[in-house]
Amino acid sequence: MEDLLSGSEVKAVGLIHGQTVKGKITSIKSRSLFIDVGGKTDAVVTGKEFEYIKDFIDDLKLGDEIEVQIKQPEDNKGQITVSIRGAATGFGWQYFEEKMKAAGEVTVLGKELNRGGIVVVAPFGFFGFIPGSQIGSKYNGDPDQMLSKKIKAKVLEVDQAKNRLVFSERLVSEPEKVGEEFNAIDKIEVGSIMEAEVVRVEPFGVFVKINPTIDEHTFELEGLVHISEISWEKVDNVNNMFKAKDKIKVKLINKDEGRLQFSVKRLAGDPWDNIEEKYPKDKECDGVVIRNAAYGAIVRLETAVEGLVHISKLTGGVDLKDGDKIRVYIESIDVPKRKISLGLVGDTKKILYK
Repeated sequence: MEDLLSGSEVKAVGLIHGQTVKGKITSIKSRSLFIDVGGKTDAVVTGKEFEYIKDFIDDLKLGDEIEVQIKQPEDNKGQITVSIRGAATGFGWQYFEEKMKAAGEVTVLGKELNRGGIVVVAPFGFFGFIPGSQIGSKYNGDPDQMLSKKIKAKVLEVDQAKNRLVFSERLVSEPEKVGEEFNAIDKIEVGSIMEAEVVRVEPFGVFVKINPTIDEHTFELEGLVHISEISWEKVDNVNNMFKAKDKIKVKLINKDEGRLQFSVKRLAGDPWDNIEEKYPKDKECDGVVIRNAAYGAIVRLETAVEGLVHISKLTGGVDLKDGDKIRVYIESIDVPKRKISLGLVGDTKKILYK
């Protein structure tokens, strides 16, 4: 009889190793998760696979549909074992998209500090980021206080192509305050020039705060001056230019999705405006060598206006050094690429002067 029963044993229909299937959560235990995937028994997520998602069980509930990958159609205990990791990518992005649309909360875990905020581990092993501006008074706006802690947050941005997830803790802990700030931001016009205070300096730019008064109420709003918006000239080290509590003027250039983006360089006109009128073809002018490269010498004509004397023109014993003053003429200008090609004036052996 035992042999007969053993021979007639039916395995889970249609389930094979590596197969991705959808199922519904039927039970959530302290060390395991059970899912109905259409087999003769419920599939189970346990062991290391469960450890992978245990910090995010609060985001799951009975009846939720979830994608899993079959590890074993039947193990030595007669159970179907599945993995969430193998199938999490597509499902995960959809999960975050839906959470963002529904303004739903997720639980994330503070992983490590990063420039301007904190990297977090989100449900299904996804990595995300909470900017400093999205950290509320519960943590004193300090990402350091969020390390190794479970954090309730809302999804701000989902970009699968860039593998980018951005969260906000403030939308959970200070929803009314955030709402008031969003309304205030709507009333600030792009192009406005205002006083700002440097909050912190990062390699990629400067975070500043402004205090606009709108409808008789004063707000404290934070935004970013990206390194590319600091100066018309190349900025190598932001720390050499700004420090916390510096008072500066900024111009608002963008406020998409409630994020303020400022510029310092646009307070002054672009030196490249009407550049072809100022430097017509064949015009002679003075310049200073600021850098030598394998392809030639970079020459500054004025602040934020530089040109190249190609290496092919540096013949006949010409040896240009940084700081040399030289006489050049305009060969050509490529305005869209912001490139100027220069030639040397006169006897190339006697082009340097004091």
